[in-house]
Amino acid sequence: MSNGDIFVGEVIGTGILILFGAGVCAAVTLRHSKARASGWIVIAFGWGFGVLAGAYTAAPLSGGHLNPAVTLGIAVDTGKWDKVWVYLCGQMVGAMLGAVLAYLVYLAQFNANVGPGTTNAEGAGRTEAAEGTEGEPASAVVADEEGPTPTLGIFSTIPEIRNPVANLITEIIATVGLVLPVLAFGLTKGLGESGTQVLVVALVVVGIGLSLGGPTGYAINPARDLGPRIVHQFLPIPNKGTSDWGYALVPVVGPLIGGVLAGLIYNAAF
Repeated sequence: MSNGDIFVGEVIGTGILILFGAGVCAAVTLRHSKARASGWIVIAFGWGFGVLAGAYTAAPLSGGHLNPAVTLGIAVDTGKWDKVWVYLCGQMVGAMLGAVLAYLVYLAQFNANVGPGTTNAEGAGRTEAAEGTEGEPASAVVADEEGPTPTLGIFSTIPEIRNPVANLITEIIATVGLVLPVLAFGLTKGLGESGTQVLVVALVVVGIGLSLGGPTGYAINPARDLGPRIVHQFLPIPNKGTSDWGYALVPVVGPLIGGVLAGLIYNAAF
């Protein structure tokens, strides 16, 4: 595979992954979404399907890593480091692109993220769908009794209990739980030949979300968290809240450590 193929494949595949993943988080989180409050199971399956679609799309070009932790785990196992930087660059660009696309899909919902009793004049264009509601004019007070919805969780992970050491341990263990099976699946020749390896990995991601995702939101992918967090910092989302850079190292460093550990374990055991 050429550097160009790898870069393009990882941009497209990771972009699809984040589009689906941030998209399902937006669907469940934002008001005026038909999937609002659907719950954690929907989010876990949405991310799993994102892995499925992204990896299948990228596989012919780059092998479909979509995750720096996976790339590092493979490099540790094989000793081939020359193309790691190409994978990482493609993954970061794709993650940011996917976050922007998810924002555009839910643009109207993000723009309706206003505070209680905000008028259209005060909101400076952040109008909700007041038109057509009992004939109420667009200049009327925006009906938003709940207040603005925090938006960072749509793009990046937020721990339920903020404890950097515990959060780091969670991300390391969860990432080993992803990367080690990914490496081991390569031993089963039939999975790769039939194309079902990607499906199995997607199901593993769903399983990790359901079983290990509760404490931190399971980043298990540095690009998945950092790329969208950067995008969140700069997007013009009304009342978007903080991008929480004080926590940002945990979902980057934890998965990187987990990926390296998985490569070392795999190399020693198989």
